[in-house]
Amino acid sequence: MIANPNQITALDLDKIRADFPILNQKVNGQPLIYLDSAASTQKPECVINAVSQYYLQDHSNVHRGIHELSNRATLAFENARKRVARFFNAPSEENVVFTRGTTEAINLVSQTWGQDQIQEGDVILLTEMEHHSNLVPWQLLTEKKGAQLEFIPLLPETLELDLSFLKKRLQENKASPHKIKLLCLTHISNTLGITNPVKAICALAQEENIITLVDGAQSAGHLPVDFQEINCDFYAFSGHKVAGPTGIGALIAKESLLETMPPWHGGGEMIDTADYTKSTWKTGPHKFEAGTPNIADAIGLHVALDYIDDLGRESIHQHDLELAGYAYQKMNELEHIQILGPKNNRTGMVTFIFDDIHAHDVVEVANQYGVALRGGHHCNQPLMKKLGTPATARASFYLYNTIDEIDQLIQVLKKVRSFFT
Repeated sequence: MIANPNQITALDLDKIRADFPILNQKVNGQPLIYLDSAASTQKPECVINAVSQYYLQDHSNVHRGIHELSNRATLAFENARKRVARFFNAPSEENVVFTRGTTEAINLVSQTWGQDQIQEGDVILLTEMEHHSNLVPWQLLTEKKGAQLEFIPLLPETLELDLSFLKKRLQENKASPHKIKLLCLTHISNTLGITNPVKAICALAQEENIITLVDGAQSAGHLPVDFQEINCDFYAFSGHKVAGPTGIGALIAKESLLETMPPWHGGGEMIDTADYTKSTWKTGPHKFEAGTPNIADAIGLHVALDYIDDLGRESIHQHDLELAGYAYQKMNELEHIQILGPKNNRTGMVTFIFDDIHAHDVVEVANQYGVALRGGHHCNQPLMKKLGTPATARASFYLYNTIDEIDQLIQVLKKVRSFFT
């Protein structure tokens, strides 16, 4: 364990890789090189054991029973909520609503705060790099409410956000009959790896009393994230992208907003009192967590966050930057490959296209050499259309990847080129 998690130190990759038993296997006769962590990270053995241990010794429903197992389960589940709050520096566990992940968290905001606050003619401002999880919920809402979507464009050369457009649009908002009520943006693009300046953007929006939502699917666990420092109103993330289990994540929200938002799902545990014709609701996050929650995976998420903090998020971030920078440099030396996005300011991934080879073919051939890449539209079809391609290939990295694996990736990409020419 690193004594000071805030200190930047080189990761002990041999030790880390030993924590991930899934990496110690062969695929198609070749050692597995897992470069698809933007879709889902692998899980350290301690997380797997924590979930297993819960079912072996402690399983019971939470918040209801007064017997020993229920007491243990309730304590572990609520301790996980406290851990999430501490990990993101939320003011308290009262700011943390457990969800299935980023997608459900954003839908929660859309279907509660959005249904209550968005009116006909209002504007929801997104960016052109949003993936479907931070696009479709707002399409559903604006269609129902008669509101509008607008998009912050990307700069043609670097594909970074055009912040001058944002500043101009916010100035126009003062006199616009259709006011921007909500600004939603991704912290790190799942397609381009670009890290957006969310703190500065949220500050600009809040000067105009615009509510802000940050999609942290790709940032949580890859770099230090401080909810209070960013000062957004909502932050959403997924556990399975921070070395935790699937099916668990959270919405972190300002308490003042949670108090005013109506319930989402109705059922057990979210009520204060119930009668045959009317019920009243609990306050805080429990208002939004009807039914039996995902207890085991919340406990697994707790252990995953401990694991990441033991390594140090700044160290993980520096490792991400090093891998992405090295991959960019080596791929840039190859012929007939176009890398999307800027050389710098990318976290943990490189997205690319061959001039004349479809991304799916690239991924399929790479798989024959044991290399797991992602190919397709990355749940980001509007951005693919803007880029003029149906699909891209993506190599995404995490704390267990090595420079040697990138060298092997480069050799495989050369073989892909030879295979199709």
